[in-house]
Amino acid sequence: MPTVIGHHDVKDKDQWLASLKREELFGPSVSQTSERSSTRRTRPVLQCSWTFPTWRLSLAAMQTEVAAEAMAHDGVLPETLVILVEA
Repeated sequence: MPTVIGHHDVKDKDQWLASLKREELFGPSVSQTSERSSTRRTRPVLQCSWTFPTWRLSLAAMQTEVAAEAMAHDGVLPETLVILVEA
């Protein structure tokens, strides 16, 4: 199973970290870390890792209305979302 990593900016780092929406959406297949961009120190870069049977399933999951609602709830800035797939 490939690991898929997504990183994005958020409106409020503490709100994002406290939210349970990712766990509700992805269950045990998601883990998260919080880091700070070396080039944009004033904005957090938050990273989630998902393990899905295929990377296409993870991309499909991110394009659902439920995922959009979860991102909006968490203050994710969707235009900053970058998804990386393990080679």
